Amino acid sequence: MKVINVHKRKINQSKASVYKLLNTLSTKDDKIWPFEKWPAIRFKNGLKVGSEGGHGPIKYTVVSKNYDDGIVFNFINKGFNGNHTLKVEELSNSEIEISHTIKMKTSGFAVLYWLFVIRWLHDALIEDAFDKLENQFSIQKKETKYNFWVKFLRMLKNKKSKKHKASSN
Repeated sequence: MKVINVHKRKINQSKASVYKLLNTLSTKDDKIWPFEKWPAIRFKNGLKVGSEGGHGPIKYTVVSKNYDDGIVFNFINKGFNGNHTLKVEELSNSEIEISHTIKMKTSGFAVLYWLFVIRWLHDALIEDAFDKLENQFSIQKKETKYNFWVKFLRMLKNKKSKKHKASSN
């Protein structure tokens, strides 16, 4: 199944100031990734070309990282064939558009996994990340609300985690 998933947000900041925060991605002082609500993003050798990592069950390799083209990651997971890109485009000296684009083909079980689980959680995670980035520059804090399906999936995950912790003790 062909998948193209795009998220964009305009932020009233310079490209340099946003890119400075983008450089904190996957560090202890991460200003973008919403690790407070989601599994943290980590890379074996930091956010460098060739480094493998990911978040939760989603794994990928950093393919390129530059100021103009953004950061491109290739999926490693079986059935997820393609990449995703995080890019900052300058609209003016004081406004940018940040975008996250997935372009991939899913196959096998990954088709169902994308349609019923990953897509919904991914969309919520990216909006949380864009909220966190935008909130670095604003007094009024933005918080995107989760839809019913995301709340349901997160509830299932929390119940599974609690059950696993109880059986481990």
